[in-house]
Amino acid sequence: MSEERALNFIEEIIEEDLAKGLNDGRVLTRFPPEPNGYLHIGHAKSICLNFGLAKKYNGKTNLRFDDTNPTKEETEYVDSIKEDVKWLGFEWEKELYASDYFEQLYNFAVKLIEKGLAYVDDSTSEEIAAQKGTPTIPGTPNQYRSRSVEENLQLFAEMRAGKYQDGDKVLRAKIDLSSPNMLLRDPLMYRIKHAHHHRTGEAWCIYPMYDFAHGQSDAIEKITHSICTLEFVPHRPLYDLFIKELEIFPSKQYEFARLNMTYTVMSKRKLMQLVADGHVESWDDPRMPTISGLRRRGYTPGSIREFCERIGVAKRDNMIDVSLLEFCIREDLNKTAWRRMAVLDPIKLIITNYPEDQTENLNGENNPEVEGGEGGRDIPFSRELWIEREDFMEEPPKKFFRLGVGLSVRLKHAYIVKCEDFKKDADGNVTEIYCTYIPESKSGSDTSGINVKGTIHWVSVPHAKTAEVRLYDRLFQVEDPSNEDGDFKEYLNPNSLQILPNAYIEPDLANAIPGKGYQFIRKGYFTLDKHSTTDKLIFNRTVGLKDGWTIKK
Repeated sequence: MSEERALNFIEEIIEEDLAKGLNDGRVLTRFPPEPNGYLHIGHAKSICLNFGLAKKYNGKTNLRFDDTNPTKEETEYVDSIKEDVKWLGFEWEKELYASDYFEQLYNFAVKLIEKGLAYVDDSTSEEIAAQKGTPTIPGTPNQYRSRSVEENLQLFAEMRAGKYQDGDKVLRAKIDLSSPNMLLRDPLMYRIKHAHHHRTGEAWCIYPMYDFAHGQSDAIEKITHSICTLEFVPHRPLYDLFIKELEIFPSKQYEFARLNMTYTVMSKRKLMQLVADGHVESWDDPRMPTISGLRRRGYTPGSIREFCERIGVAKRDNMIDVSLLEFCIREDLNKTAWRRMAVLDPIKLIITNYPEDQTENLNGENNPEVEGGEGGRDIPFSRELWIEREDFMEEPPKKFFRLGVGLSVRLKHAYIVKCEDFKKDADGNVTEIYCTYIPESKSGSDTSGINVKGTIHWVSVPHAKTAEVRLYDRLFQVEDPSNEDGDFKEYLNPNSLQILPNAYIEPDLANAIPGKGYQFIRKGYFTLDKHSTTDKLIFNRTVGLKDGWTIKK
């Protein structure tokens, strides 16, 4: 994190705690995802915050999986979460699981029963909801609330032993049925769930609820600063109450604004729906806001960390424009991406006065933004070239600085050519453009004295490799699809993916490095897709060279 900016409110809290000598001067944070899906850009903000704070204050961060719901959690998600955290550039102190603490949490529950602060309730979920009342009407106690400590202990032990079916009984905290905070109206602590757990198997058939497992897990690990998003503000009194009554380490919870971003959805449930209904290919579809999707699209860890730094840490929810994320990746790739030439919508250009059997190797730098250019590569040049169809017009208007009969341009890294003629097919489509070149105009040794305003890219026809190019765009057509009327899927962008099956690329791109960013000159930033093979090269567009979305709207 930058030392030059003002402290955010959590940093102010930590510095105040350190000045007071609290927690023996320790800073220990945690990132506690539930392994029931893939992480998204919102989680990246939390990851960067928790790990970043620990790094700044010489502390540590635990990675703790909140695996208390066996029917929704899978090892696949655990593995993907660990990969994402490492890819973002962070290392955790300990890899832990809420399931590590199932025995301790059970004993904590027993202690609360013994103190008369918890009871076994036989009511159905509907009955419990009705008995809780409303925000303006107090709840009403039922007959189970007055059970004796001994009866509750026996029933809770029988719940653990598997005597009852799912939904037969729950364990509830006995707090205050008239509290204005609905979460304090005797919340559930345990429910029965006969299901296979990804780590404990069939050892348990009762599982703690989030509000009971979370704070106690923090306390067991002696977390000093438990950082959550704003929706957990109403949960904090319960977090503090359980810790106080159990007389365990006093972890403290602090809340910050979650990340909301335009033209996407952040709900894990909605993202899962997009995958299940086939609107996207998978969790790592490059249109998804998942970290794995962003990685596959070509985003870099540095660009995401910079994005999280720029949006900051606030106490109030707001909507971040996705263009800021796109700005961060452009800024990063401009410094690191190698420049290459690729023709996405090809038309043939023939240089009529260039020797038919001649090939020469021209030199192009890898990255002109870096001193020394990061080396270079040979680019084969020949009589026949592929150029972009949009770089030629039959009847060019004024200030069209590309090709039309009588117009001249420079071919990138090569020569100046002048368009002399063109050919059409039976349908009236231009199929070939005929040019002449000026031998004295070679880039780097131009003695022609001729100046042209336009430069276009190209690929030599006999040397070109074929690739599938996928042009990705924003997944939704509206800024806040979750806030619109109707089903959020109605606002999907039908043009979020355009596949170009026969693009031509310069031969060096046949050796493209997985995970490396490439700037296709004049077309945008691209990366090799994970499904690419030597027989079928696939490139994904990460982002355009500039933000064209406003113009498109």
